[in-house]
Amino acid sequence: MDLRILASIINVITDLERIGDHAEGIAKISVSIGDEPLVKPLVDMPVMAGKALSMLQRCMTAFVERDAETAKKICNEDDEVDALYDTIYNELVLLMVQDPKIIKDATYLIWAAHNIERMADRVTNIAERVVYMVTGKMEEMNVSKY
Repeated sequence: MDLRILASIINVITDLERIGDHAEGIAKISVSIGDEPLVKPLVDMPVMAGKALSMLQRCMTAFVERDAETAKKICNEDDEVDALYDTIYNELVLLMVQDPKIIKDATYLIWAAHNIERMADRVTNIAERVVYMVTGKMEEMNVSKY
């Protein structure tokens, strides 16, 4: 087995484990919120989560198929997830300023959105490993601002 493949697999496993940790964090937040009404309807967060999940699924296919070009394209999609996070964050901070009683509940939603954003960053790491595995060149494709 090529050493690049082995090194890539080890790094991908680590990123998948961290993605699982972020999912666990979201689950704990959901339990903490319980049946309480949300401080705002979830509009952008499901879109953000769907985008991150799509990136992960396609990235894992790119890994199995050794498709560096698809992996590079997936890296560029992280900016969309970042933009959705910024929107969610800004909306929730504005709501907290308007009504300080919702700070705790709004913070839960910010943390959930942050976990999704970090998941997409981890997918970008996996995509970079796909490119490395195929080309032998390790390069950062999309540097997150978070």
